[in-house]
Amino acid sequence: MPKRAVPLMLAVAVVVSLVLVAPYLSLDVADSRLEVGGGLHYGVLVGHIFTAAVALVLGPLQFLARVRARRRLHRVIGRVYLLGGVVPSAVTAIPVALWSGRPLTQVGLTVAAVLWLVSAGLAYRAVRRRDFAAHREWMMRNYALTFLAVTARIVVPVMLLALVLVRGIDADRIEETVAGLIPLGQSLGWMINLAVAEVLIRRKPARAVLIKGSTV
Repeated sequence: MPKRAVPLMLAVAVVVSLVLVAPYLSLDVADSRLEVGGGLHYGVLVGHIFTAAVALVLGPLQFLARVRARRRLHRVIGRVYLLGGVVPSAVTAIPVALWSGRPLTQVGLTVAAVLWLVSAGLAYRAVRRRDFAAHREWMMRNYALTFLAVTARIVVPVMLLALVLVRGIDADRIEETVAGLIPLGQSLGWMINLAVAEVLIRRKPARAVLIKGSTV
């Protein structure tokens, strides 16, 4: 992970998290940005959003050299990131996706949630084996999936702009068009992030098992 990119990612993560969480602080179903089918649906959605915000904000901290150098702090943040952020958010993402009623969202977000859990498990297994290089790589992949919350919100406006420039869209159809692009943006978001993560991982020198490191 490029050192200069981490502070920027953290700043973006904080801003996006505040935007995501704000409508749900009142715990009023009427304020929900997504249509919900009842109290259970709303409760699962709120749980997903709040835990996703935890993962989104804590993730970049794990790539800061100052944090990694303080092993105890690194372990604590890592455990909160995984157990208080990734795991509950990924588990709740599946019913939220299935309840959406949109096939692409159902498939795309469910696959992303499963990969989120799998990469978290592999990162944890690597660190337990003291393979800190593999742990770092899996955590990069894992946070790439976490950052979907940001990338999807960039991809959708970009696709909308492209459509406007190429085909032209009437103003009264903008909202309908955006709604149709969201499922595609969600799927493209995590695919783009994983591709970028793989490029960054493979650009590094041949991976060697580190002698020193810190555990989750």
